[in-house]
Amino acid sequence: MSEKLSAVEGIKTKSDGLRGTLKESLKDNFTGNVRPDDETLVKFHGMYVQDDRDRRAERAAKKLDKLYSFMIRLRIPGGVITADQWIALHNISEEFGTGTLKITTRQTVQLHGLLKHQLRPTIQSFNVAKLDSIAACGDVNRNVIVSSHPQLSALHQEVYQYADKISTLLLPKTQSYYEVFIDGEKIYERSSEADPLYEDRYLPRKFKIAIAIPPSNDVDVFTNDIGLIAIIENNKLLGFNIAVGGGLATTHGNPNTYSRLASIIGFTDTEEKTLKAVYEILTIQRDFGNRVDRKLSRMKYTVDKLTVEGFKKELESRIGFDLLPQKAFKFTERSDRFGWEKSETGKWYYTLFVEHGVVKPYQKQFLLEVAQEQISNFIFSGNQNLILGEVSENDRPTIETLLEKHAIAKDDSMLRKNSMACVALPTCPLALAEAQRYLPELVTKIEPVLEKYNLQNDEIVIRMTGCPNGCGRPYVAELGFVGTGPGQYNFMLGGDRYGERLNRLYKEKLTEKEILQEADYLFQRYTEQRYVGETFGDFAFRTFFQN
Repeated sequence: MSEKLSAVEGIKTKSDGLRGTLKESLKDNFTGNVRPDDETLVKFHGMYVQDDRDRRAERAAKKLDKLYSFMIRLRIPGGVITADQWIALHNISEEFGTGTLKITTRQTVQLHGLLKHQLRPTIQSFNVAKLDSIAACGDVNRNVIVSSHPQLSALHQEVYQYADKISTLLLPKTQSYYEVFIDGEKIYERSSEADPLYEDRYLPRKFKIAIAIPPSNDVDVFTNDIGLIAIIENNKLLGFNIAVGGGLATTHGNPNTYSRLASIIGFTDTEEKTLKAVYEILTIQRDFGNRVDRKLSRMKYTVDKLTVEGFKKELESRIGFDLLPQKAFKFTERSDRFGWEKSETGKWYYTLFVEHGVVKPYQKQFLLEVAQEQISNFIFSGNQNLILGEVSENDRPTIETLLEKHAIAKDDSMLRKNSMACVALPTCPLALAEAQRYLPELVTKIEPVLEKYNLQNDEIVIRMTGCPNGCGRPYVAELGFVGTGPGQYNFMLGGDRYGERLNRLYKEKLTEKEILQEADYLFQRYTEQRYVGETFGDFAFRTFFQN
C-alpha cells in the first residue's frame, strides 16, 4: 500500500495551473485572507499570507478575525535592478503595505503588510516597471542568486547572466500569474501551458540555486539545493563545479531532519552542459523527492536517499554525458566590501550596510535621490546589503555629496556588519522567538564584551533566526542563534568564517543573560588560546567539537 501524499500535493495537482479559486478569493470581502487551498497557491505567485501576531490576543478577545496581510517577494535573478526600477519600488512601497523595504538573503526585496485588495494593483505596478514575483515562493525554483561584487572579477557580468538564464529556464509555464493578478482574464490557450519540467505536480518542496565567484562565498553556495562555483583562470570562465543537496531547515524535536551542505559532484565546461545539468537535477528531485512528509522533502534528503554517487549516476544518465572532475577553488571571504571599491573596468561601487535588510527611512530617501540622478544601478547582496554599482569617476562626487547630506556612513562594528537575521515576529507564522527586531539589541550588548578582549575589529559572523527553518542561515555562522521559544535560543558554535562547515549545538535554550555570559567566557578563551591567524569559528570547532 503506497503512502498517502501530503495535502499540498493534492492542492497543486487540482489547481488548474496554480489558479485554484484565487480570482474568487481576491473578490471575497468577508475576510482579509484567501481561501485555505489558495493560501498554498498564492506562494507560487511570490506571496505569503501573514498576520500581526502582536495583535492576535487582542483581536481574539474582541472576537475579530486575525489581522491578515500579505508579503510580496520579487523575482530578481542576480539581484540587479535599474535606477528607474528602484524609483518604482520606492513609490510602490510608499503607496502599498507598511512603506518598509526589506532586502532578503536571496538578493531580492519583500514588501510586507499589503492588504488583500492591494495585491492586484501592487502586482500591476510592478509589471509596469518590468518586475515580477513569479515563482519567488512555492514548490519551484526560487530567485537565483550570484556573488554580488563585480569588483571580484572582470567576468562578473558573464557569470551574472547565468542567473537570468537559469531563472528563465526553470520558470513554470503556466500563465496564471498574469491571468489572476494583471489581466484578469485568460490570455493564452491552456494547451500552450504544457510544462515538461514541473508537470502538474511541481516540485516536492522549494528549490534554491546560488552561483559563487571565488574567492567570495557571499551567497553561501553550499546551503543551496544546487550550488554553482565559477572556475575562472587567466580571466576566462572555464565552467562550473556543481554541488547538490544543500539545505539548512530542521525541526525542533525531529531527529530525522538535519542541516546539510551541498556535495560537489563534478564540473561542466560549457553553458549548454551547465544548463542541461541544472535542468535535469530538478527532474530528479521532481521524480524522487519525498511527497509524503514535507519536513523531509528538500533535495538534501533525496541526495542522501540515493547517495551522492547514485545521484550523480542518475544525473549523468539523464544529461547524456559524464561530469568532469571538479576543479580547484578557494574561498577567502564571505562578507560584503563596505564603502567604495573600484572594479577592473574602472567603475566605482559603493556598498551600503543595511542592517538585516530593513531599509531605514533616511536610507530610503538617500537611495531615492541617488536613483533620481540616474548614475548607478542597484545591486542586492546575499548578506542583505545594497550596492550602488556602475558609478563613473565623474559621478562619484554626486553620490559622495548625498552620502554626507543624509549622514549615511555610520561607525558600525564589524560584528554588526556581519550580522544577519530573518524576519521572525510579528509576521512570520513559524517564528518561536524574535530575530530581526532583537538581534540589533543583542549585538549592542555583545559589542562591549568584544571591546573588553580587544576583538572589536574581528569579523565574526553572527546570525539569528526565530525558528529552526534557518532563513537567516544561522547554521553556517560562527555565532548562531536559533529560536526555541520566547526569549530563548539554541546557541550554535563552530561554523567556519567562509561558509564551508556547519556549526553545532553548543548550549540549548539560553536566555539573553546566559548568552552574554557564554560570550564573555568564549571570547576570553579565544583571546588566550587561539592559534596565530585562527578565526573564532575555527577556534570554537577545535576547542569544543574536534575529536
